[in-house]
Amino acid sequence: MARIINEPSRTFGEYLFDPNQKEGHYRPENVNLRTPLVKHRKREDPSLFLNIPLVSACMQAVSGPELASALARCGGLSFIFQSQSIEDQVAMIRRVKGSKAGFVVSTSNLRPENTITDVLELHEKTGHSTIPITHDGTGAGYLLGILTEHDWKFEENRGRPVSEVMTKIEDVIFGPAGISLHEANSLLKKYKKSCLPIIDNEGNLQSLVFWKDLMSHLDNPDELLDVEKRLVVGAGINTWDYQDRVPALIAAGADVLCVDSANGFTDHQKDVIRWIKREFGNSVKVGGGNVVSARGFKFLAGAGADFIKVGIGGGSICITREQKGIGKGQATALMEVVEARDEIFHRTGIYIPVCSDGAIVYPVHVAMALALGADFVMMGGWFARFREAPGRLIMDGGNYYKEYWGEATNKARNFSRYDVAPDKKGLFVFEEGVEGRVPFAGDLKDGVRDALAKIRATMCDCGALDIREFREEAVIQLASPLAIAEGGANVIVNKNIFSGK
Repeated sequence: MARIINEPSRTFGEYLFDPNQKEGHYRPENVNLRTPLVKHRKREDPSLFLNIPLVSACMQAVSGPELASALARCGGLSFIFQSQSIEDQVAMIRRVKGSKAGFVVSTSNLRPENTITDVLELHEKTGHSTIPITHDGTGAGYLLGILTEHDWKFEENRGRPVSEVMTKIEDVIFGPAGISLHEANSLLKKYKKSCLPIIDNEGNLQSLVFWKDLMSHLDNPDELLDVEKRLVVGAGINTWDYQDRVPALIAAGADVLCVDSANGFTDHQKDVIRWIKREFGNSVKVGGGNVVSARGFKFLAGAGADFIKVGIGGGSICITREQKGIGKGQATALMEVVEARDEIFHRTGIYIPVCSDGAIVYPVHVAMALALGADFVMMGGWFARFREAPGRLIMDGGNYYKEYWGEATNKARNFSRYDVAPDKKGLFVFEEGVEGRVPFAGDLKDGVRDALAKIRATMCDCGALDIREFREEAVIQLASPLAIAEGGANVIVNKNIFSGK
């Protein structure tokens, strides 16, 4: 007979917070949401962290390069989806790493004999409008001049050589090799330039510094950057081609990896994590999952996972519980895993961050996950609504929507995530996800700002100014269905009933 657990599993929407009173002034603007991303020893800082506790899922409809860049500027992280060729995933990683930097190695360069036609073709291919002109057309050649959009945009003679329209080196303001980023930005301000080339003593181009990058940092004080001032980005990997995919992603600049698997409690995932640690040591960080039990958590912790994802069947487009009966209420799963995480920490002094993946509908569910012990949350459908997500924008009945589909659908055909082979027609034998659309929510930055405002307000009402204090101070009570319903708007049939409209 199967082992029966009679206690029902619970999800976030079944609980409510009790307000806490503490001495001092608890205000949302004073809340610090910084949180560890990877495991670390007691009293040591993690090598990777998040400035906000939000990451986007490894999904085709969610984590493309545009959303990854936008979320990193807000302080969170995206995992670029792995259900594509290695070359395409690598290109996406490189695009994110190149979209914000301090000293940028130039990848759009021309020789002086190139023409305006070559400029237009390069601009269409890369989107870059500032083009260094070097003697050999490389990013490390002898710098002869700089071509900006003002030089070529209105040039009617497409066959004209760029040497005739560029700003020649004797008129270019540049910085010497070894200059600090602060000094480079000061030169940009002083001379009112949009780009500052950095050249060595022989006149060879080393890098570029852009004014827009400085302004981006000022506009996004929480942005998540690496030591080279580039945006931080993660990458999903699978249990099939990881020996080829992982080295390529690391070479492209991926900061952290995540095994994208529906069920992480398998030898397949253990083999992947151990192989990465054996080949790359602790320099490459990799998360595992998904699990819903203490047993699953301890299994992946023993394999060497740097963080562990919790949740099966709770995603907005997931029907795994319908199709296979596999899963557990997210709150119960999280509480069980967190208890195991804390036991390991007290016993060994090693802290392994927990990511709550799924069952997030409202910002209060993020707050509940954090209070129950999660270090950060992963979301799919919530991010799929924004302009930067890869799904198409559709208008229907006067309203805008974004396309959204699960990785276990035949649209995604992400067989590697589910450790299955397609049938003779190249389809899943049965699907564990659905296709649909979600209401369009505008720009990601605005959505994240509003969600974080609600999370910070909840934390203040519970007497906490950071995630660790929130976890220690929050008082949570199981609520009846009627108590939950009582908290919504009721009775009113017209919101303008008292306005005279």
